[in-house]
This record gives sequence, C-alpha cells and structure tokens, in this order.
Amino acid sequence: MTQEDVVETAYGKVRGALTNGVLSFKGIPYGGPTRRFMPPVRPEPWAGVRDALAYGPRCTQTQGFINTDNERSRSRKPTGIVEPESEDCLVLNIWTAAAGVGRARPVLFWCHGGGYFKGSGAGNGTDGAALARTGEAVVVTVNHRLGPLGFLHLGDVAGPEYAASGNAGMLDLVAALEWVNENIAAFGGDPGNVTLFGHSGGGGKVSALLAMPSARGLFHRAIVQGAHGLRMLSRETAAEFTLAMLRSLNLREHEIGKLRELPAQALWDAYFRLTPWDPYAFAEKGRSVSNIGPVVDGIVLPRHPFDPAGPECSADVPVMIGTSKDEATIFLADDPKLGAIDEAGMRRWLKHYVGEAEIDRAVEAYRKDRPDASPNDLVVSIASDKVTIYDAIVQAERKLEQKSAPVYMYRFDWESPMLGGKMGAFHGLEVPFVFDNLALNAEILGGDEDPALGKLAANMSRSWISFALTGDPNHGGLPDWPSYTLEERATMIFDKTCRVARDPGRERRLYWKRLKGE
Repeated sequence: MTQEDVVETAYGKVRGALTNGVLSFKGIPYGGPTRRFMPPVRPEPWAGVRDALAYGPRCTQTQGFINTDNERSRSRKPTGIVEPESEDCLVLNIWTAAAGVGRARPVLFWCHGGGYFKGSGAGNGTDGAALARTGEAVVVTVNHRLGPLGFLHLGDVAGPEYAASGNAGMLDLVAALEWVNENIAAFGGDPGNVTLFGHSGGGGKVSALLAMPSARGLFHRAIVQGAHGLRMLSRETAAEFTLAMLRSLNLREHEIGKLRELPAQALWDAYFRLTPWDPYAFAEKGRSVSNIGPVVDGIVLPRHPFDPAGPECSADVPVMIGTSKDEATIFLADDPKLGAIDEAGMRRWLKHYVGEAEIDRAVEAYRKDRPDASPNDLVVSIASDKVTIYDAIVQAERKLEQKSAPVYMYRFDWESPMLGGKMGAFHGLEVPFVFDNLALNAEILGGDEDPALGKLAANMSRSWISFALTGDPNHGGLPDWPSYTLEERATMIFDKTCRVARDPGRERRLYWKRLKGE
C-alpha cells in the first residue's frame, strides 16, 4: 500500500487499490440508508478508514422485460463480478491515476443503462481503469434505485408526502453529483468540470438531468449514447400505472403505506406482471411500453427534456449525441430468422413499426438510401431509426435551436461478428470501445483480432476525454469533426476507418420527418 491509497472524504477516509498505475475506490456511499419512495439523504459519517476495494450493492432488481432468454443473452459469459443487492444501494466507484496531486482533471460521470429497471455501475464494459490510466480524466460510475423502487409515481395517488417518488432514482443521481462536487477534488478530479455520459437508459437519465433544475451547475457537459430523451412519462401515465400496480398487489389507494412493508421482490413481481416483454408491442409503442422511468411531475422534473424544445436550465451545456447503426437488432432478437429475415418477415415486423399502410412508402424511402439492402437490412434500418436514431437527431436539432452551446453527432458502424454477424452494430456495442475495454469484452470481437479495433477504441475513448476536457471531441487521431449544424449535419462515423459523413441517411430522416408531420 502507498500513502495515496487512502483518501479523506467529507464523511470519512476510504482505502482504494492501486492496480497497474490506476487507483480504484469502489462501493463508496454517497447517500445514507434509503426510505422506500423517499428522496435520498446524506451518507452517515464513519470513523477510521473504510475499505473501498469491492463493488457495493446494486439496487434490488430481477430479470425481466427485454430479451432475457434470447440467444444473445444466453451466449454471454459470466463477468466474474460479484454484486450484492439491496435497496440501500447508493454507492459509487472512482478510478483515478493520482489522488489529490497535480492538476485537477475532468470528471466523467457514467449513468448506467438497463432501461430504468436493471443494471449497475459495475461491469467489464464500464470498468473505468483504462479511461483513467491516461491521467487526463477521473471516472465515476454510480448505482441508484431502479424500477418500482426508484420510479413509482405515488404523488397523485397518495398525496404530497410522496410527491417526489416518481423521480427518486433521479434524485439519487443528483445526490451522487452533489457528492462528486463536494469530494472529487480529493481524488484528483475537478468539480468544476464534470461530464455526464450514459448509454440507453443511462442516456435517458442524462437527458432528464439536463432538464432538472436541481442538477444545474453540478455538471458542465453531457453525452447521450444509444438513446434520446425527448419525453419522459407524463404524470397521468405514471399515475395510471401506479393504480395498476396497486390492483396487481390487491391493495387500495388508502393502503399505500403497505407498499413500504412489502418485500421488494413483491413489487418487482407486480411490475413484470404488468410489463411482459412483447416485441411487437414495443415496435408499436417504443420505450414507453415499460411504464417506468423519470416522471414529468412538475417538481423534480418540471417538463419533458426536449419536447417541444430544449431545456433552458442547461442551454449552455455542450452535448454529444450518438447511436449505433443497428440499434434495433437487440429488440428483433426474438426472431429466429434475424440475419436472414425475408420479404414476408420484413412486412410482418414493419406492420408494427410503421403500420401496414406505410410499409411500401417506408421501403421506397429506405431503398433510395440503401438500394441494395436486403429485406433483413431494411427492417433493421427502419426499426433502428424508429426506436432511437431519428429521435436522437431531433434531440440534437432542438439543442441547436437554443443557439447557446455546440452539439456533436456520431454513429457507430463497426459490425460485431458475434452470433454469425446477425446483430451488426448492435445497441450498446460502442460502450466497451468508449471505455477502451476490449480486452475485458473479447466476446464482442467474435475472433476479429484486427489491430484497427484497438485503434478504434483508442480513438473513441480519446474523443470522450477530449470532450470532457474542452467540450470538443476532436483530437489528432481523427479527421476533423465539425459540430452539428442543420445545414451540414456533420456526423462522425466510428468504424475501423473513421470518417465524417454529411447528413447520413438523409432520405430516411426525411421519411420520418414527413411521417411524424414535423
């Protein structure tokens, strides 16, 4: 152990581990014991030195909703990471090259994916050591309350005591950002330069934080990956789901107090009874099919993040937004013919994604962009644009309308050969590249040992660090990456050979614009 293995926080001293030049501190509490459905409280101070050598508890959760038993899920190897589960899950992890010495480094604050109902800040894909090893950033990952424990909106059913319950999980993230603001300097980080980044549900959380006045000033840049955050749940939708939860649990409205007494598993069981995974319903309704997530409650989240316009409280925050080319393959994976979907299969899916009357018009528009596309390619592209890509572009447009801070756009195009290549550049594939963690995620390489993949990971992680440093992702390893404008729509295409494309998929974008009447 060295002297810098121990760092003093406002709540007590923590001991980390030094491995290959990087200090890691895991499972540090940023909040105290939780009261179910209530806002977080500050951590309880401790005496002596607290070991921060292992990941702390993730939120109590259970498997369910999206593709928990499909081929890709079954093929994933155990990570070797052991995480206990608890409702008292308000812990964070930090990686730094040097604690409390030298210049203060920008902080990369990761919001994990998994919708709003599963996941944690631990994982081989999101281990922060490689990003921190450069010595140019401090990396933080966070656990917080999820599902009905973090987002069950009771305010309109049970009264003002529960007014913030629909955003308890988001208030946890604000508490974590407050802890970072108060303590990160002791770990070598700059509290005045914090960048949010997150993928999928994590990207949605980043979008929600951009619209939360309580988070104002706690972060300075934001990266939304594999997601968009135009709208969150309305109070009406959230309250309707709460009533359905009560009925599922055989409770009446005046028995809300019993929700605090039930085992957490009972809440999760009721949640999944009401949200069984149906790929066709998802195709029609999109992410809102889960009925859980941040709620526009008029208090914690006063408005939808980017509908009808970007939030004023973060207008001056530079934003980077990006998606993977084949976002939807993870949602199409229930189809055993994925990778070889024929004309009939394409039409069966598109009936749900665009409506039966629109199928021919959609195919015509997409063939203008991809004249040689197979039926499988077409359904993947159309579904990917509907689920994520088009609305991510709309989010960028609405951010640009504020004329206060730059926006950068990217698309991840490298196709993984895993599962015979049928997943393509799937949802979440870019995450281990961003963290430069290919060695910890060899399965996604599918045996592809091309050195260009290591270069791609280095280029992406370097861009994320550059954006955290300056609000501009450019660096010497990439072609010039202009900020996004409505005239040029410059988009960095991350692949074995990186390039900038102007308005990629233009005909597809215009198709959705016409379809949605925008």
